[in-house]
Amino acid sequence: MVQPLIELRDIVKTFGGIHALKGAQLQIRAGEVHALLGENGAGKSTLMRVLGGEHTPDSGTVYDKGEAVQIKGPKAAMARGITLIHQEMALAQELTVAENIFLHDLPTFIAWPKLRAKAANILRRLGFEIDPAATVGDLSVAHQQIVEIARALSQDARVIVFDEPTAVLSTQDANRLLEIISDLRSVGVAIVYISHRLDEVFRIADRMTIMKDGQWIATESPQQTTLQEVIRLMVGRPVDQLFSDRATYGMGEEVLRVEKLNARRKVRDVSFSVRAGEVVGLGGLVGSGRTEVARLIFGADRCDSGDIYLHGKKVSLRSPQQAVKAGIALVPEDRKRQGVVLDMPIRANVTMANDKAVMAPLGFIHSSRETQVVSKLAQQMRLKCAGLHAPVSSLSGGNQQKVVLAKWFNLGGQVIILDEPTRGVDVGAKREIYQLIAELAQQGMAVVVISSEHIELFGLCNRVLVMSEGAICGELQPDDYSEENLLSMAMTHRSSLSHAENFR
Repeated sequence: MVQPLIELRDIVKTFGGIHALKGAQLQIRAGEVHALLGENGAGKSTLMRVLGGEHTPDSGTVYDKGEAVQIKGPKAAMARGITLIHQEMALAQELTVAENIFLHDLPTFIAWPKLRAKAANILRRLGFEIDPAATVGDLSVAHQQIVEIARALSQDARVIVFDEPTAVLSTQDANRLLEIISDLRSVGVAIVYISHRLDEVFRIADRMTIMKDGQWIATESPQQTTLQEVIRLMVGRPVDQLFSDRATYGMGEEVLRVEKLNARRKVRDVSFSVRAGEVVGLGGLVGSGRTEVARLIFGADRCDSGDIYLHGKKVSLRSPQQAVKAGIALVPEDRKRQGVVLDMPIRANVTMANDKAVMAPLGFIHSSRETQVVSKLAQQMRLKCAGLHAPVSSLSGGNQQKVVLAKWFNLGGQVIILDEPTRGVDVGAKREIYQLIAELAQQGMAVVVISSEHIELFGLCNRVLVMSEGAICGELQPDDYSEENLLSMAMTHRSSLSHAENFR
């Protein structure tokens, strides 16, 4: 048996009486990609923070090449070649690329040409020509992630932990990152890969460890198991039970209609309608114009031409405030920047779109009424939190998304647009969000879902409109749902299935 490079054995960690880890274990080998899977709250990040020296375990042992060690802080972890790249990147946005790469080891007197040359050399090894003198805050998200990896390599990392590395990347950038990870594996670096994108995991991982409730459940290889079995181990139910039955949605009259929307070259002659109780999907490749259409309908951007109708009446929406007043809600793609106020409590976030419902005379918040409203919504959303006064930043990604949904449930309305509603959310939370979307439709709302996960569109939607280069290039009915059909439309800009059928 191959000796693990790093082993975590029987790790226990509690926070205020809550057991985050209960005898967790993980073995990492040199030159492998080891995926760490589980729902939010399963203990994955806590276990990795123990490995990275950010948390001291209550009990249990960390072994480095068979030797029991104590990792007392992130610097001690770095000294052992262990680097964590968190989902929230830890870069100094105001500093240059070179400064960020060598931030852990900047000399008192800096020879700038030499520092930039060293940084450029590391970046070149990764296959990127990024200017070492560029300010990190001016880089794309994908290039900022490359800077994080370059910093890990500058520290001679033996183990690199990636936490949801492709959650905010385009398909092209995600594929390039997976290639880099594969290259790192080939030179003996051990990779721990945390992701909710199971298709990526099956593509890149040598082994997979599944955790649940702070405990080790199983370690498998992708060749010896199936996606359905992994999901069953994670959440205790098969993948085909994630979605509700579309047939239960009772569709009524047309609620929303857009006609010939145009916005520069990003949106071109987009027309469609949505009925009460209907869930319509917008599919297509990243950059196809789906988010831009949502922002036009919500009044966040101005259209050059085109019309929007609600219940057959033409409306002019020049701001999100006007859209909300008209009964249109948008759950944005970037929930942390646009959907919630992270530092504010849950109760304030839930009621902010409809504070009149909890307002007392003279403009004060009626505390008991607010508690009643938010408690009811929290129960309805199955929100997991320490209390309604807790900041939204303390919640997992799935629970943050539930707060955004609760805000719009509280508002009511006629139309809701959900842009990537389950991005960065674990499988268990996805099922709950899917149920909430089904409830919105059953209540008679017109629902538009934008998603890059095709199985999500097929499981949720009554029909899927496919976009390409800013235009709607076709429509799929449930009988025609398949990834081949959707991609064929998106990549060939055809509205019929004649070409797609060649792929079947």
